[in-house]
Amino acid sequence: MGRWRPPGEQSTALITRDGFEGLKAELDDLWRVKRPEIVRALSAAAAEGDRSENAEYIYRKKQLGELDRRVRYLSKRVPSLRVIEEAPADRDAIFFGATVELEDVDTGDTSRYRLVGPDEAEPSRGDISIDSPLARALLKKRVDDEVAVELPSGPRRMAIVDVTYPA
Repeated sequence: MGRWRPPGEQSTALITRDGFEGLKAELDDLWRVKRPEIVRALSAAAAEGDRSENAEYIYRKKQLGELDRRVRYLSKRVPSLRVIEEAPADRDAIFFGATVELEDVDTGDTSRYRLVGPDEAEPSRGDISIDSPLARALLKKRVDDEVAVELPSGPRRMAIVDVTYPA
């Protein structure tokens, strides 16, 4: 198996200010703090002798490769991102940055999601990527509209209860 990997799927280059600052802080931390630590540990492991049987050396080499891959990704991604700070003119429709409250038409369960960039999506917090199937189905919809979406748990019909944007 070679080292070549197919290119990743192109994602939307939008991000909130908080997400952008978080990515910049991560890049800075990786480059200025974590990488020097790993390089020092790798140098110490390399000084111990036979590298072919040195588990610490092999582990640190792999760790450095993973860190460098993330640094390379962030170094290319951060400059290409467009920070969206203002709400759209039509605050009744769903666009990037909206917080949406949905009600499952069949069960009556409610859920709340915020549409953010793919680099800052965190489903456990309710932040979903603008590229996700649910977000794509919600775009440009308004309160009381219904959407049908195919989720991992199966097809769902959702009614839009509320749409808000940060102040």
